[in-house]
Amino acid sequence: MNVAQAVGQALARFGAGTVFGVVGSGNFHVTNALAANGARFVAARHEAGAATMADAYARAGGGLGVVTVHQGPGLTNALTGIAEAAKSRTPLLVVSGEVAAGAVRSNFRIDQAAIAAAVGAVPERVHSPQTALADVARACRTAVTERRTVLLGLPLDVQEARLPEAAERRPARTRPGRVPALPVPPPAAVASLADALQAAERPVFIAGRGARLSGARDALGELAGRCGALPATTAVARGLFAGDPFGLDVSGGFATPAAAELIRGADLVVGWGCSLNMWTTRHGALIGRGAKVVQVDVDARALGAHRPVDLCLIGDAAETARAAAAELAARGHHSTGYRTPEVAERLAREGRWQDVPYEEDPETKDGDRIDPRTLTIALDGMLPSERTVAVDSGNFMGYPAMFLDVPDGDGLVFTQAFQSVGLGLASAIGAAVARPDRLTVAALGDGGALMSVAELETAVRLGLGLLVVVYDDEAYGAEVHHFAPGGHPLDTVTFPPADLAAIGRGFGCAAVTVRTPADLDAVKGWLAGPRDRPMVVDAKVARGRPSWWLEEAFRGH
Repeated sequence: MNVAQAVGQALARFGAGTVFGVVGSGNFHVTNALAANGARFVAARHEAGAATMADAYARAGGGLGVVTVHQGPGLTNALTGIAEAAKSRTPLLVVSGEVAAGAVRSNFRIDQAAIAAAVGAVPERVHSPQTALADVARACRTAVTERRTVLLGLPLDVQEARLPEAAERRPARTRPGRVPALPVPPPAAVASLADALQAAERPVFIAGRGARLSGARDALGELAGRCGALPATTAVARGLFAGDPFGLDVSGGFATPAAAELIRGADLVVGWGCSLNMWTTRHGALIGRGAKVVQVDVDARALGAHRPVDLCLIGDAAETARAAAAELAARGHHSTGYRTPEVAERLAREGRWQDVPYEEDPETKDGDRIDPRTLTIALDGMLPSERTVAVDSGNFMGYPAMFLDVPDGDGLVFTQAFQSVGLGLASAIGAAVARPDRLTVAALGDGGALMSVAELETAVRLGLGLLVVVYDDEAYGAEVHHFAPGGHPLDTVTFPPADLAAIGRGFGCAAVTVRTPADLDAVKGWLAGPRDRPMVVDAKVARGRPSWWLEEAFRGH
């Protein structure tokens, strides 16, 4: 076999069960080899969509994400999705064609390795037929064990070369190397953490991406119960403590008023696999003046990166929580702490955004527009509890991210590390492929929907029962609300009305335009089945004010 065939075979053995991409001449043969060896190939309509689908597939529990693209423009088209994955530490392998070393005048020639490194991905290459299988194994090992986004370049001349017979007789292993042991802080550091937990009267845990990836829900829940802590999450880990009566849901700009007050009242805040950045702490305002701050992370570079920290521990969130719980148990320590009946009663009453009273936006009075809170609360009551919610970026994003409940830590796909508009639809498609047992909701603004609209064809072709909810304010709403108070002209960020429901029907989707809650009856009918095609909900939302999270974010600008 040639190298392209061998690489496809090896990747399939390494767990590339589903591969997303757009095929050109540079990745044609390796993609066919993947399919021939059992991988499912999902063709996207744009490389940015393909990369984001693979990213979301990995996040939603599908394992290693794999995307295959043509050299040059295929890679540059995918770059925004690759940057998002790299910043999110998604285990993603980008398999890209690459110009042959001798083709110095090729119009496709760019420095692909430099481009990958520039956005935080790890550049790798299949260097020769002799090293091909080892190169593939190394790239997969880096992606899986270090949770990195890796670009694997496949030069065209190497792809065409025959694999040496010795390599053919020695097939690649079925696993790309052992996963290293999870780090646990030394006993002295665990004892210091236990000291802080034992001394605290009102501890709060904030669990982030690292805690979610380490499967730390049970370990952190046990430790929180022992020391009386209230668990919260960052936005990307929302759902990790779903069902916990003392759970605060999300910390930061998305926090409910009750959660924000309780976090602010903590005398100890422990960050578990989260960076404690400005979004999570509301620019530091959620950390009380006298509160002690502890941070636990496997990456030493993350410790204290965004704010001063009193105690740093290098360790896996789950393993460190188990060690701390064991230490407290050995000391015989068990405290009610912040877990009082009064706090439980308050959280039962005020712990969800659905519980927070609001006045309907005045723009809804004539029946032409719907309040985004009213829309999302109504949808939450209709949708099955087993769901995945994928959210694009924009002024609207807090409503679906917070008002739509999710069943667990895999239920929210929040591609916001790069804050790019236009990734939400592809995120939803990747998540739906990974979790066909759940209803997937794509929550988009009209700007992001129109940016990525070609992928509606992908969703229809795959027969996905995908609910696409467009919060349509006929603008780039974040910019409108950011610059309008200064009296700036807004012609560049506002647009005439568009019939997004008609566009959805043109792609083969079911569709409805929603201006009042009664219009959502069409969604009920679609939910009843058979859900063999996507449904587009063009929700004409009220535009009068920025969302609460955006107001909070603007305080940092």
